[in-house]
Amino acid sequence: MRDIATADKRRSILASLLVSLVLILPQTVFSAEATSKIRIGFPSLAFSYMPFYVAQEQGIYKKYNIDSEYIQMGTTIQPQAVVAGNINYFTSVSTGISAAVAGLPLVIVISFCDSSPWVLVTNKDINKPQDLIGKTVALSGVRTSPYYFFQAFLKKSEINEKEVSTINTGGTADSFRALTSNRVVATVLTPPFDDKAVSLGYKKFMQLGDLADIPYVGLVTSQTEIKSNRESVRRTVAAVMDSLAWLRANRAESVKMIVDKFKVNQTEAENTYATLIKLLNKDGRLNLKVARGYIDILRQERPIPADFDIQKVVDFSMLPPTR
Repeated sequence: MRDIATADKRRSILASLLVSLVLILPQTVFSAEATSKIRIGFPSLAFSYMPFYVAQEQGIYKKYNIDSEYIQMGTTIQPQAVVAGNINYFTSVSTGISAAVAGLPLVIVISFCDSSPWVLVTNKDINKPQDLIGKTVALSGVRTSPYYFFQAFLKKSEINEKEVSTINTGGTADSFRALTSNRVVATVLTPPFDDKAVSLGYKKFMQLGDLADIPYVGLVTSQTEIKSNRESVRRTVAAVMDSLAWLRANRAESVKMIVDKFKVNQTEAENTYATLIKLLNKDGRLNLKVARGYIDILRQERPIPADFDIQKVVDFSMLPPTR
């Protein structure tokens, strides 16, 4: 009887092990098969992309089984690159709206900034707006946020846009280099490039963020990507939102990242971190008032139906619950 009991016990243990293997094995196989390869387009190094740098460098993408690659490309070609499938996402919400208004099948899945930190930075000889007349200013590109903010500045200053020359640099870091190499007398920058320019003898001429309603940074993808790879999009959204939480919870490490990545001093990095945290919202959703204000700006240069509905180009259903 003892041998029978022992055999039954062994069979019971073996059965439990087999059940455990059956439960574990599909998860392991799924995990191996479900790794998503994503490519995100960025125009240049910028502090507003810190959540994406954090997601990659702090292993948050890996937590969600995502293999990420960042591709540097000009803002103006990113919408077509997403639609063509060359990249999966880009980060400029305003560019996404502009391209969607033009008919491209794009969708905004995150918008994590409710305001913009753009600053007009000039050399020391520019003392009033009219000093820019006949001079050259560097902007990231036509129909980018710096472009529209600078247009709003010219309008406020009652300066005809034809009186000021502009060059397109492709991104904030390149605009900074254009200023500090004296190719231009002014440019539109974000932290930490504005403080870095000040330390080199340039000056913050005016904060531009309040001059126009322009959405800032988030995540834009295509309708096809959502239909074909919805689970990958959901996990990417979750990873970026976790990165935002990491930034809020890890001030010292975030500041160190800024120092290392942007080659700025501790004070400049602290200021940049403080600015970034003020910009971030909690739920990752687009401020509709700002979005509608931006559409009104676009209406000044192209026909847009009066009943155009911004809700048709957003999908926030994959955002995690607000913490």
